[in-house]
Amino acid sequence: MPRRSIERPAKGTGNVIDMKTGKAVERPALPVLCERIRFYRERAGMEQKTLAKLIGVTGNAVSNWENGRGRPDINLLPDICRALNVTMYDLFDMEDPSIRYSAGDQIFLDQYKQLSPGHRMAVDQMVDTLLKVQIAESVPLIRRLTFYQKSLAAGLGDPTEIDDEGQPIFLYASREVDRADCVFTVNGDSMEPEYHNGDMVLVSRIPDAPDLQPGEVGAFIVGNETYIKVYREEGLESLNPKYPIMHFHDAESVYLIGRVTGILDPKQVATAQDIDKYQMLHPEGI
Repeated sequence: MPRRSIERPAKGTGNVIDMKTGKAVERPALPVLCERIRFYRERAGMEQKTLAKLIGVTGNAVSNWENGRGRPDINLLPDICRALNVTMYDLFDMEDPSIRYSAGDQIFLDQYKQLSPGHRMAVDQMVDTLLKVQIAESVPLIRRLTFYQKSLAAGLGDPTEIDDEGQPIFLYASREVDRADCVFTVNGDSMEPEYHNGDMVLVSRIPDAPDLQPGEVGAFIVGNETYIKVYREEGLESLNPKYPIMHFHDAESVYLIGRVTGILDPKQVATAQDIDKYQMLHPEGI
């Protein structure tokens, strides 16, 4: 019996071989709904698990939809549209009869429909890039710093250690913000009238105390407590005269966290909308 020649699956075909013919079985085309869910999810820069959480299903369910192994329940379609910020017409790749296009728009759409799938993908990628450029041009300069929950005591020390890695805080760029690396909250009144309880201060991390000059304000670790104080050669001084100076020879150990560069104005904290745009442009920094 002659040996049957079996073809390797070509791109666009499945991994199943028909043993009668020896040829790869063509992979069935994905339903439009499945393709569009994936398309709009990826366009939004959203992971499958994120979409799943927004609509109350498992990540596997979304994966199955996008691979054509399942379909979302009809009751979930409105939630999917809201999560992806699209219409039902978008989801099923149908023209919305309520939308009226200009003559120029209609010509573009007609020409787009004549393109091959590969050329459509190229147009989609170009449009996506242009949209990102447009967003970048409209977003104010934003800096990503680290916010530590550990308070800088201005009075009584906070007994906990700085053992967390902090969390991101997004601030509009300014001279003070650009010089800073992290943000702490002031706790207490020993630095009044300049720094008040609850103030958020910008701190520029520097490696050791000699970089801080006498008379400058710094953030310090004394033992297991953190403080905001004025650095003096003999110790750490409070601005509030009712607090005595903290002499270095009285402390277990003193470490410099960094130089306090200013008080953070709440208006410098970026809005949620601007943060979303920033993260869309810098997904690697999320």
